[in-house]
Amino acid sequence: MESSRAARRNHRARPSRRRPLLYTALATVAVVGGTAAGTVYVKAQAHSGPVSSAAAPSASASASAAASGSGEATVEPVTRPTVDYDALVAKAMKAVTPAGQQKVSVAVLDVDSGESATYGSAAYDTASIVKVDILATLLLQAQHAGRQLTTTEKSYATTMIENSDNNSATALWNIIGTADGLDAANKTFGLTGTKGGDGPLWGLTQTTAADQLTLLQQVFGDDSKLSPASKSYIQGLMGKIEADQQWGVSAAADGSKWRLKNGWLARSTTGLWDVNSIGRVTAADGHEYLIAVLSKGSTTQNKGITLIEAAAKAGVAAFAASDSSTPASASATD
Repeated sequence: MESSRAARRNHRARPSRRRPLLYTALATVAVVGGTAAGTVYVKAQAHSGPVSSAAAPSASASASAAASGSGEATVEPVTRPTVDYDALVAKAMKAVTPAGQQKVSVAVLDVDSGESATYGSAAYDTASIVKVDILATLLLQAQHAGRQLTTTEKSYATTMIENSDNNSATALWNIIGTADGLDAANKTFGLTGTKGGDGPLWGLTQTTAADQLTLLQQVFGDDSKLSPASKSYIQGLMGKIEADQQWGVSAAADGSKWRLKNGWLARSTTGLWDVNSIGRVTAADGHEYLIAVLSKGSTTQNKGITLIEAAAKAGVAAFAASDSSTPASASATD
């Protein structure tokens, strides 16, 4: 018989069933953590060697300390700084050169990332881009009343958006309660810098590029006061704009991947043009963007169109350049 001391030695010589050994070969642990300065990417490279399962490093433990030596991980954090998209768009807009009394403002939202930027905060006349707001207001009122649009209202809506028909816009402006109805709906939508035009002057509604971006999020976004059916209805009409009005933010689109509404108005007091464009585009980088461009002070409509198209392309280019220059991940070397 074995002595009790020998038995204990044999028992200690046997491998433990409770703490098996893990042998790792070039194991890679990726850790992603958030910091106030941006996102930190950490990649740890482990060398071949035994590691006790009880002491195997968790992702958080690997990120908190750097280890060295055979069988242990080396960790090198790489920080990606927060991107200032307002600054990027402002820089891109330096290539857009307004002439004479021209002024322009642009707001862009990258639907894929949720990042947005605004250049310019002044208020502008809406001209006919307010027609999207008028229709959104009508649909919101109909939702609250638990009814569908009438055949007549649908006919007005179609010609108002697709053809920019002013008589149809006036008819619906009166149906929604003119400026009071528009302002009430916009309060629900979250617009804070838009005020309906006086009396029948819906085209002189005042707005900002930032507010128009908020309106576009109501039309195209998931977090909207409009029902899916209402959003789909407006989007469908914005995708069928008549051929001679297919300019503006569509300049930033990849081919025909756009939905938009434009506005243009020659002011009788100055003879200068307001030219605006709002909508959604799919750009060459594959991202979807919501874009609002407002302008005033152009001596001709065509010069206004040239200005807002340049601004739309500059805004989208700023986001695309940022996306291509920022790595999706960063890896550390041994």
